[in-house]
Amino acid sequence: MEFKAGEKVVFIGDSITEDNRFQEEDGLGTGYVRHIHDYFALCYPELYLQIVNKGISGNRVTDLQQRWEKDVIQEEPDWLSVSIGINDVWRQLDSPELEQVSPAAFMDIYRELLKETKENTNAKLIILEPTMIGEDENAEGNKLLKEYVAITRMLSKEFNAVHVPMHDRFIEYIRQFPGNKLTTDGVHMNPLGRMLMTIVWMESLGLTSGK
Repeated sequence: MEFKAGEKVVFIGDSITEDNRFQEEDGLGTGYVRHIHDYFALCYPELYLQIVNKGISGNRVTDLQQRWEKDVIQEEPDWLSVSIGINDVWRQLDSPELEQVSPAAFMDIYRELLKETKENTNAKLIILEPTMIGEDENAEGNKLLKEYVAITRMLSKEFNAVHVPMHDRFIEYIRQFPGNKLTTDGVHMNPLGRMLMTIVWMESLGLTSGK
């Protein structure tokens, strides 16, 4: 995939995308969005890409639905990178009293948001698999997450989006290096997790660490 000078790249998602953006003057945060911004600034400064972080902590796909018009459509992105699904599963574990987002609802709402984006913008789509819930492949959260991950793969094909295999790469890493933590609490990224997200995102778009 090729980026053109001056294009706007909007990142939307939950706390993993937000990652301290409200504490940073430029609103980029300290997570993978920041790393991607800095990568382009260092390796492709002539592109002057506009990187916009629209992550909000705690969001599920239903929350994205409520703010899609303002935070996506009105932004008129050239590229849209979506990372959602962790809280859709995590709320089933830590807040079972809430109305839950089933896999079917997740798929239907996600599809409608992507359809709306295609109809109202010229954005090229980038769909991230949700990462993981617990640094154990057999944790209940990761078992529940599998169906949501599969939905992101299906929607990527349906909408001809760039698919970013975050879940697969995270599981692969913890299999190989079980002693190396990627998160602070099983969900939120530590510096190593942020870097892994950045690398997987760049590789999925055909980018490397240099020109």
